[in-house]
Amino acid sequence: MLPKKMFAAILVKQNCQLVVDEVLLPKELAVGQVLVKLSYSGICGSQIGEIRGVKGEDKYLPHLLGHEGSGFVESIGPGVSKVQKGDPVVLHWKEGIGIQSEPPKYDWKNRQLNAGLITTFNEFAIVSENRLTPVPSGTDMRTLCLYGCAITTGFGVVENVAQIKLGESLVVFGSGGVGLNIIQAAAMRGAYPIIAVDKFANRLALSELIGATHVINSLREDVTGKILSILNGIGPDNFIDNTGNTDVISLGYSITNKSGKVILVGVPETGRSVSLNTLPLHFGKKITGTHGGDGHPTQDIPRYLKICKSKEVDLNSIISEEYRLKDINHAIESMTTGSSAGRCLIAFKE
Repeated sequence: MLPKKMFAAILVKQNCQLVVDEVLLPKELAVGQVLVKLSYSGICGSQIGEIRGVKGEDKYLPHLLGHEGSGFVESIGPGVSKVQKGDPVVLHWKEGIGIQSEPPKYDWKNRQLNAGLITTFNEFAIVSENRLTPVPSGTDMRTLCLYGCAITTGFGVVENVAQIKLGESLVVFGSGGVGLNIIQAAAMRGAYPIIAVDKFANRLALSELIGATHVINSLREDVTGKILSILNGIGPDNFIDNTGNTDVISLGYSITNKSGKVILVGVPETGRSVSLNTLPLHFGKKITGTHGGDGHPTQDIPRYLKICKSKEVDLNSIISEEYRLKDINHAIESMTTGSSAGRCLIAFKE
């Protein structure tokens, strides 16, 4: 039997605070659905973009949010074979192996509350089987939630998209949760130098701690001049933008060397565009977007878990603060203002 109700953070109106309230769960699970009791949820910049309406009008209001988390399986629906009750799991937004279920139907104030195939800003989540990956018992649930997006995106961008080689130079513009993991992965892959750029000093300090060889404060320093100074006048081999700022994208395209790669992780606001001279593309320069690191969570998450364990990667260092669900708006404000250097988590404790 499923729990009857739970507390959840609800996006009721764009550009407004989330509403934390009781939500009713359906009476049973549909084919391919899994009920998970959340342990932790990360807050990604994508959710802040949803709240702000970066991609335009939201036609599904009110709805639940969140796309990276960790928890334990409480119950499985018909057809589910990938997990069983009691399994520790990662909740991830990218599609993995398993059934793709229909979205769950929650109830809030006697009306249907929309939700996607995964949400994590809620005490319980009805998740599509293909948005879950089981992990070994005893895995640290606190850092595990990062594998739902921050790590798989950051590591995937370096491994699958940039395909950084030993000694290649890298500029990471925007050193939040995903940017920090790009820096960690690039350091493990032997990139040099690794230049972190951000407008917040605390994020730059954390970037240095986890692998950046140089840092640039974009509000106080000449970004172009300092990058070229570090690289002895030659543009970087790789420029990864996490901001979605069109001026930053233009900068990356103009400053990379003749065979350099510009990789876009951040998404520009609706209506914003970039004008580029395409001639350099004919002579080796590349610009491309990425869909969450272009990886496969079912295959990548177990692999990344092994890598981080064997190399003793300190994932706790990129977690800045924990909040309770009732304080989620304070967490979002902390990320937006830059007072939190790394990832903010929602902790679902007894």
